[in-house]
Amino acid sequence: MESLAWMAWTWQTATFFSVILLILIGMTIWERVSPSGERVGVLRLSTTRGDRLFISLLGAAYIHLAWLGLIGTEPALYWATFISLVYALGVFRWA
Repeated sequence: MESLAWMAWTWQTATFFSVILLILIGMTIWERVSPSGERVGVLRLSTTRGDRLFISLLGAAYIHLAWLGLIGTEPALYWATFISLVYALGVFRWA
């Protein structure tokens, strides 16, 4: 069996992938319990919950990259995470 030493498995990396996995499991359960249809949001795009989750995750990645590029790591990245959560709530509510 190949060694997995090539991957930097820090607790932050493990937490990141665990949270993504839990979000996907939660969305799957939510869809099973309460199936959703497509909805047209403020941008006039027809989206489902899964589409809005993808848009939220993609936006969070860009928010974090912009934070690192423009501001750096000195102000904690928790602010970028907070901004990403507010963005995700907005996407799920209005997009």
